[in-house]
Amino acid sequence: MISWRKHYKQTLIAIGLLLSTSASIYGQDGDPKNGEKLFKANCTACHALDKQVIGPPLKGVVERVKTEGGVDKDWLHKWIKDNKALRASGDKYANEIFEKYNKTEMLQFPNLTEKDIDDILAYTTNPPAPEPAADPKKDAATDAAVAAPANNTTTSVVIISLIAIAGLLVWILIKLRQLVKLGQSEDLAGLNETRVKSFSEIYEKYHYIGKAALGILALLAAYGVWNWIMWIGVYKGYKPEQPIYFSHKIHAGEQKIDCQLCHSSAKYGKVSEIPSMNVCMNCHRTISEYNADHYMEPGKDKAFYDGEIKKIYAATGWDPEKQQYTGKTQPVEWTRIHNMPDFVYFNHSQHVVAGEQAIINSFNKKNPNNKIDVVCKACHGKIDTMNVVQMANDFTMGWCIECHRTTEVDMNNGYNKEYFKNLHDKLKKQYPQDGGKITVDAIGGLECGKCHY
Repeated sequence: MISWRKHYKQTLIAIGLLLSTSASIYGQDGDPKNGEKLFKANCTACHALDKQVIGPPLKGVVERVKTEGGVDKDWLHKWIKDNKALRASGDKYANEIFEKYNKTEMLQFPNLTEKDIDDILAYTTNPPAPEPAADPKKDAATDAAVAAPANNTTTSVVIISLIAIAGLLVWILIKLRQLVKLGQSEDLAGLNETRVKSFSEIYEKYHYIGKAALGILALLAAYGVWNWIMWIGVYKGYKPEQPIYFSHKIHAGEQKIDCQLCHSSAKYGKVSEIPSMNVCMNCHRTISEYNADHYMEPGKDKAFYDGEIKKIYAATGWDPEKQQYTGKTQPVEWTRIHNMPDFVYFNHSQHVVAGEQAIINSFNKKNPNNKIDVVCKACHGKIDTMNVVQMANDFTMGWCIECHRTTEVDMNNGYNKEYFKNLHDKLKKQYPQDGGKITVDAIGGLECGKCHY
């Protein structure tokens, strides 16, 4: 007799084994979508899927290490978590890879779990298809459809305006004809006898008014010439086209890169220099193309930004395929925007270090709805919002003096508090209503020799 209980028990065991095997397989395969996020967060500084950056391309890496080194995913887990320990253990394939890529040591990722690594490997094996980009033709058609009613309205307004102007011209012509007929009649004969004969008679009669008018015109002309002279060399709003398109909004705004990473001498030097191209290569040695998921300026696309990165490589002589310098460089002729005259002394470090907090406080007090968080913005404007840098202020002598007259010295600074102690006490007695506040002009900020030599 067949025991149904025995078969029932065997069936349950088989189903359990099948489910556990499926779960194990799923766990090993990983989640490519989550792997994509982890890959972008941890790996893209040194790796890409389809090309060599600092390290090798990682598309199909599971199959590649199996073919080249005869190792499996467990080996990749060990390599990713702590490749240094794996090499130290004498692993032959690990040391071969280390030698092959110029002994560039890969970062260790002990924070990644086994599932995280499985997800990353799943992404490198089977990356999700990118979402289809928006069709510009369809977008243009939609925009055209939306704009059509507005265009029709504009056309109607223009036609009506032209008809009105034509009617006005016809009316003027009719009136002119009537005046001509009137001039030919005998009704004006009596008036011709009493009319003023010449301009000299008018001037003789009203010469005081004429002289006053000429004097006013002369004063206005002199003021116009003076005003024109005073604005020579003032280029507020000047924003030239540069040989390599560099968006401060992307770098300083979106990526939050500190100004002084590139303009390193602004804090400790007299001049804030234009950074050399090797500063750009600190990042763009590994960032060879623009991430289209980030901010995109209207009118620009990924291909445009990628082309500008290639200009950096051409200038520095960098070969992104071989990951080495060729020695063939090209100078970049940047167009300078801010340039003080030779007779003006200006020290960046004095303002950025000693005057930093005082300048920020003064600016925010005068502009409560447009506050700044970095001292650079007080003079150069909100650079982190500019795609193309422009001169944000006049940079005239009057502009500097106004700042010196209104900017209070930071008396919370221990050095200032001690150095200006006597002056502070004196001003407290002289100007008790102001609390003895010290502005920059009170410590020599208006002395000619401070800025001119």
